[in-house]
Amino acid sequence: MPAPSTSHRKEHRLMTSIGILGAGRVGANLAGKLSAAGHRVTLGARNPEDTAARAAGVPPQITFADQHTTARTADIVINATPGDTSLDRLAGLRTELSGKILVDVSNATRDADDGLPGDLCYPGSSLAEKLQAALPDTQVVKTLNTMLFMVMTAPETLATPPTAYLSGEDQNAKKTVTDLLGDLGWQPEWIEDLGGITTARATEAMILVVPHILRRHGFKPFAVSLAR
Repeated sequence: MPAPSTSHRKEHRLMTSIGILGAGRVGANLAGKLSAAGHRVTLGARNPEDTAARAAGVPPQITFADQHTTARTADIVINATPGDTSLDRLAGLRTELSGKILVDVSNATRDADDGLPGDLCYPGSSLAEKLQAALPDTQVVKTLNTMLFMVMTAPETLATPPTAYLSGEDQNAKKTVTDLLGDLGWQPEWIEDLGGITTARATEAMILVVPHILRRHGFKPFAVSLAR
């Protein structure tokens, strides 16, 4: 992918404030890469002081805040909370998320007996659709939910080019998210726009293959991708 011009990169970095809801390994991993790309990043947690004290390897320029503050002060918000509780958490942030882009990277599943993803919480629908219905003034874009978390920020490390799928109603929002994916290392030809938000039910269903792969091969980086 050709490198953007220096002036464009500087403008992009100055303009974008990103709030990440969820300070676990998914959120922290995204925060580190997006901060390194020049974005102002805030990690939102229920107990930000305790989370910051326990955080290991998080760059010092990343700030911690409660989730209401994180959503209210960011230009773009990423949902990296556990998918089975995301709807309840984010529905309470409707005012803070109004007019924002919400990038949903979570999968809503019930845990199996071994702690790996189990059945879908919303069969016949998707978490992304539920979030869009609960947040009508927010542009929800689903992406990055078909891979292990380390691939989200290092897609080039896989032997086969991976795919990042996009689902969402607003083309401008998806263009903005595509630019963010570029900052995470995704080549344009690796990004597949599936269409509206209902297409997220297809990519969220891909999580059903993940526990079987993990049980056979262990916690090794992979993505569920298109081969052409």
